Amino acid sequence: MEQKLKRYLQKRDFKKTPEPKPEESLEKKEGVIFVVQKHKASHLHYDFRLEREGVLKSWAIPKEPPTSFSIKRLAVEVEDHPLAYANFEGEIPEGLYGAGKVEIWDKGSYLLREWGEKKIVFELKGKRLRGLYCLLKINPKQDSGKQNKNWLFFRIKK
Repeated sequence: MEQKLKRYLQKRDFKKTPEPKPEESLEKKEGVIFVVQKHKASHLHYDFRLEREGVLKSWAIPKEPPTSFSIKRLAVEVEDHPLAYANFEGEIPEGLYGAGKVEIWDKGSYLLREWGEKKIVFELKGKRLRGLYCLLKINPKQDSGKQNKNWLFFRIKK
């Protein structure tokens, strides 16, 4: 588990940040969870997280997540977070990684339909986000040499 959260641990000083440590537990109801956190950091964005293999797989979305079928959003893959992060709301102090206010924007469970390297399909059961959604990896430019972390996040019809 610690290996999956290595990048999360490297970026945080738990003597200074109120963010949860990986060993903190999460009281869960049934099913796998998702959470969207509104994060007022250097730029306002939304952190979208899906529970998978004991961690929260995470993407930063620069604009409000889509609730209609016509909207597609960029979602940039970021480091995995511990499950306890699903309940985190608070202020990350200035000068620390991710400094700013974090609040839960939506939360619920999800049903996984498909999880591949380039496509993830799931049904969200939240208060704001309900229905079938997709994360689709955007193809990297052949000559970039960088690891591609860009995805499209959008709602799809059943």
